Amino acid sequence: MSEDRNAHGKHPDSAAPGLSRRGFVRNSALLGGLAALGGVLPAGTAAASTTSSTSAVPRGGVRSAAGTVEIPNRYNKPFSVDDDELFVFAANFKPFELGGDDAGRESTRYFDTVFGDAIRAKFPTVKLKYATWDFPIRYEDIAKAGRVPDLIIEDPRLRIDRDLEPLGWVQDVTALVQQAGIDLTALNVASVEQVKSRSDGGLYGVPLFIDESLLFYNKLIFDKFGVRYPSVGSTYDDIYKLAQKLTRQDGIDHYKGYMQHPDNYLAMNQLGLYPFVPGSSEQPAPEDVKVNLTSADWKKIANNLYRFLMIPRNNFTTVDDFFKGDMSFPGHLAMAVNNLSKLNAYALSPLYVEDDDAAQYAEWAKSVKIGVTSMPVLSRGSKAIYQPDTRAAFIPPQSQHKDQALDVVKYLVSEEMQTRISSYGVKAVLQTDAVVNAFGTAIPQLEAIDTSAVYWGENAVVKNYQNTEYWDIPLYKVFRQHVLKDGMDVDSSLLVAEQQDIPNYIKAQAAAGLTW
Repeated sequence: MSEDRNAHGKHPDSAAPGLSRRGFVRNSALLGGLAALGGVLPAGTAAASTTSSTSAVPRGGVRSAAGTVEIPNRYNKPFSVDDDELFVFAANFKPFELGGDDAGRESTRYFDTVFGDAIRAKFPTVKLKYATWDFPIRYEDIAKAGRVPDLIIEDPRLRIDRDLEPLGWVQDVTALVQQAGIDLTALNVASVEQVKSRSDGGLYGVPLFIDESLLFYNKLIFDKFGVRYPSVGSTYDDIYKLAQKLTRQDGIDHYKGYMQHPDNYLAMNQLGLYPFVPGSSEQPAPEDVKVNLTSADWKKIANNLYRFLMIPRNNFTTVDDFFKGDMSFPGHLAMAVNNLSKLNAYALSPLYVEDDDAAQYAEWAKSVKIGVTSMPVLSRGSKAIYQPDTRAAFIPPQSQHKDQALDVVKYLVSEEMQTRISSYGVKAVLQTDAVVNAFGTAIPQLEAIDTSAVYWGENAVVKNYQNTEYWDIPLYKVFRQHVLKDGMDVDSSLLVAEQQDIPNYIKAQAAAGLTW
């Protein structure tokens, strides 16, 4: 996969040392289950020695006389959905997965706090059933059982084509949205366009919130070396100068100046560039998919980041080095572009930190005094930030409670609910004064941090996506392979990715029967 998340939304650069015991137990169960089923393990991964947790699950999809569908799973955790329940499933937003425990309690803490409790209060007659990937169930478990969720909260940028569309769980909701009186024009324009860009000429979902990208900086490092903090609207030129100053040795301590994930930088670029060339169909045959990464604008974007990667001893590892990633010591990275959800975790909000990890996070926090501002812009006066890291609501055509689901979606994008979402440290897609002013008010740990940059700027809007089909192409090849490993210059790396890596990837995926 080309982006910063693996096949199930995990962030390979966020797997900091000290994996929680619950995470280890679950990973072991997964690997054991894959081995028992004859599944393919990731290259270099040994199967866990645990007995497969899928070896004794009962037959799925059996509806009881009371109208209950059991959903067997690899954890052997009883999970069922009643016919009269509104089944909500969420995936690929890490906070949704937090709050469970090793004894098997489902991870509902975050959803209930931010969304579920308010939905239940608003619709007291609706019986809400919630689950998140992957404990205890996954998409494949749900599909086998045949009880499709009534409402799915997902990442539209990557997961429509990879998960939802192959399962047949998407439909054009344009008419439903109009019928419900949902005003898409009031929502974040870039988020709406992002959903449309993956919707084959229609609208498969409604954006709900954005895990915005921001520039984090460690005030302790800036203060140590007498350097001024970055500010809202700083350009990449400004930040490059700071990165050069702050990549330095001080006795036995080495400090890096700047990290920005190169895959995200390309995929969510601030010019709204889309790599696929429009053709004659929204669903072209794999051999007809064309890509352009070598235009003047793509070269401009790529060369802008290249200079940061070439700063001596500022070699890229992970943006999570800002707190504690791959570097030997916490607090030795001056600046990093990272997601808003990480800000809440780094500020030590218990809503955003796994219980088992809280002590370690608190220890790392001693080396970091958090500052946060807008991510760099390409030119002075520009307000264009990344294309949005959106989460959207989807109502599958198989939903047994479409009207209820639509009512809930309408409520989720109302000012009342968007204000609530914002108060819990999430960027809303509706940006009224009330919503913006509410940001972080329910997260006491943010009180000491200036978060005024969260709603600054305008998310770049993806362009020229009509008559294209999205493929999860290996953009990582451009920087992490060809530049950082192969030593290529930018123009060469873009050319090789466009003419070799991407066509070969699409050909291989198509040969395997995959469409992403």
